[in-house]
Amino acid sequence: MDVLIRPGRTYSVPAGPAPRGRACLLRPGAPLEQCSAGTILRRSSGEAPGRSPALRERETVTPALSEIPAPLTSDAPSVLVVQHEDDAGPGLVGDRLGRTGVHLDVVHPWRGECLPGTLGGYAGLLVLGGSANCEDDEAAPWLPRVRDLIRQAVAEDVPLLAICLGGQLLAHTLGGTVVRRPRGPEVGAVPLRRLPAAEGDPLFARVPEGAPAAQWHWDEVARLPADAVPLLTGDACRHQAFRVGAAAWGVQFHPEVLAATTADWAASDGPAVRKAGGDPDAAVASVRSAEPELRAVWGAVAEAWGTVVRARVRPATTVR
Repeated sequence: MDVLIRPGRTYSVPAGPAPRGRACLLRPGAPLEQCSAGTILRRSSGEAPGRSPALRERETVTPALSEIPAPLTSDAPSVLVVQHEDDAGPGLVGDRLGRTGVHLDVVHPWRGECLPGTLGGYAGLLVLGGSANCEDDEAAPWLPRVRDLIRQAVAEDVPLLAICLGGQLLAHTLGGTVVRRPRGPEVGAVPLRRLPAAEGDPLFARVPEGAPAAQWHWDEVARLPADAVPLLTGDACRHQAFRVGAAAWGVQFHPEVLAATTADWAASDGPAVRKAGGDPDAAVASVRSAEPELRAVWGAVAEAWGTVVRARVRPATTVR
């Protein structure tokens, strides 16, 4: 959903985990306006998030990097989820995390929802995919805040699962390199190979050799951060899964995605994929054919990450 600014009118802006319904008046000609509730909105025109590389201009309400309180940890640990686009939600990963008793606090920053300033009160961070480049702060002005949250998660061993764009953000933020794929996009269900470090990994130890993974990306990690541990690889994309520190995982593929989502992406991205030499229809068909295995393999990985999240939450001490 796009939030269009009309000069001289008041808008209610959803603010993620903060109380909703904050209002802010944007005056004509004023690029920045400080709201009484402490939220800053920016009137901007730029690239609209979309899975196709084609750009569209629009005006958006964008939250500034103001401090928004995170929820307190309860018996059900809460994971902050950064969703970059409408058609790139937590999907299968979100469903399986729910089975482990993890609560998802999904923030949609492109709608004007504000990301928290810290991970205080959260037991984990899930950063989803999107079509923006990991350095394109103009198209996605919330990315600097996401990078800050990633740094905090890694520094404090807060469990982090970073998917596609999220994985690229993780690598880039910690000193790796992300590039445009010279061979065009990788799309469809692609078999992956295990690397030695996967053997003892909390998430990927049980991923079978040759497990298919749903792919849909134009960029890729060309060089991992210096201390990253590679876990999975593929023929057309070298860095498919990696770990940084004790509890931060990045993946290039989409463990959350099944055939219905790839069909949506193919509908919007099809012409660009064909122009680059790909076959979006075949890509969707391959994901549909692999769907039972996708559910089994990556659903189990999502539940394993949920177990890591829950293990980090210590029971409250009872005072007598």
